[in-house]
Amino acid sequence: MNDTKTAWIHDEIAQLQAQGLFTHIRTLDSPQGAWLVVDGRRVLNFSSNNYLGLANHPRLIEAAKQAMDRYGVGPAAVRTIAGTMSLHVELERRLAAFKGVEAAITFQSGFTANLATIPALVGRGDVIFSDRLNHASIIDGCRLSRAQIVAYEHCDPDDLRRQIAATSEYGRRLIVTDGVFSMDGDIAPLPELYEIAAEHDILLMVDDAHGEGVLGRGGRGIVDHFDLHGKVDIEVGTLSKAFGVVGGVVAGKQVIVDWLRQRGRPFLFSSAMTVPDVAACLAAVDVLEESTELVDRLWQNAEYFKAGMQSLGFDTGRTQTPIVPVMLGEAPLAQQFSKRLFEEGVFAMAIGYPTVPQGQARIRVMNSATHSRDDLDLALDIFAKVGRELGVIA
Repeated sequence: MNDTKTAWIHDEIAQLQAQGLFTHIRTLDSPQGAWLVVDGRRVLNFSSNNYLGLANHPRLIEAAKQAMDRYGVGPAAVRTIAGTMSLHVELERRLAAFKGVEAAITFQSGFTANLATIPALVGRGDVIFSDRLNHASIIDGCRLSRAQIVAYEHCDPDDLRRQIAATSEYGRRLIVTDGVFSMDGDIAPLPELYEIAAEHDILLMVDDAHGEGVLGRGGRGIVDHFDLHGKVDIEVGTLSKAFGVVGGVVAGKQVIVDWLRQRGRPFLFSSAMTVPDVAACLAAVDVLEESTELVDRLWQNAEYFKAGMQSLGFDTGRTQTPIVPVMLGEAPLAQQFSKRLFEEGVFAMAIGYPTVPQGQARIRVMNSATHSRDDLDLALDIFAKVGRELGVIA
């Protein structure tokens, strides 16, 4: 077979393997939870975004089953033709009430929510001020908009002010930031960003993918965390992390939601969220509104694990959330560390370039409300063993 057309791909893959950057995708054969069966092995799970344990919650499973019995599996249409079901309308109403905003609109994922929102709000001749460490979905949404992209230094309001002052030609302007940065676990300085946006009359957008279900009262997110209700123009979120299902949401002003129904391309040109997904998300809202128990337990577990890792001598970066990066430096070391953890019974993935900058490879530990204290102690013992074996800690 003539393989000359793809020879360059073979070369690129070989380079990734040589640099320790080739990603080996492991396969799960169990529900999400504190423990998983991964590649046929039972291991302690610190890799998934299942912050609250809702991905396998009996109430969500039962809600999905009942909805399928009534509505079927999928809408088989885009929202604007024949794909909007009463379940979609109810979920959007409930999410708006949960977030304390005028309106909400759902998408197929948090990624498509960003791809829909940014190009609908700005375009050629406009300017986007974007945190330098924003998620790939924000970066891609900015590129699709064809607006000028001005990156400001990570979580640095002073640099944002300088970049705004240096940009004199523009039509519309947008400031966009992650709420919780998924690789470092730090939180955007949203109050300061709001002050800057208000001072310069610039739209403010926050992607709260890792804040939904984690920050704020009962997991209501970063806007609630900082008590900025009514001040942030656009909140983007995901239903695939703490909510344990799949989907995206944009919440905020009614006029912006109305506009996204007219110009949000993934809303207009891709089929709606499936019936079991929507029903499960509604059940997740019920769980979060009834009790803060899961959110409280998540934070207790995170603080316990973080303190244990720091006492062992690990560098946990600048995290302020249940995301705990174990900073290792070079990608080969991170991959070796992850492999040894797996051999010892802990599933925690290595993260390297291009997901994080070169020289900043790490193990990213995702804490969950489902972990017991015994689980956390076992994980700390294994991290200590592997860390000493590989010379990361003394």
